[in-house]
Amino acid sequence: MRRYVLNKYVLTLFGFALILTFCGDQSLLNRVKRAHEIREKEAELSAYRNAIEETSSQIEHINASTENLEQFAREQYFMHADNEDVFIINEP
Repeated sequence: MRRYVLNKYVLTLFGFALILTFCGDQSLLNRVKRAHEIREKEAELSAYRNAIEETSSQIEHINASTENLEQFAREQYFMHADNEDVFIINEP
């Protein structure tokens, strides 16, 4: 058994496996880290795509009629007509 374990080919193979696992840019550890980062970035990309879809639907809704545009301007930018007063109430 000892003769097979201390064989130069087995030791070389073991050393090569260690180098591939722990050393260099293409090591197994770096590949696992990159795969984790890719999953995080894909989740972030999905969240951004969902936000873009929501914003696009809001734009379509706003552009559908002038009433929707007026409502949006009043709610978001506190715009008002000349004969109106706007009161902003901040809730704690």
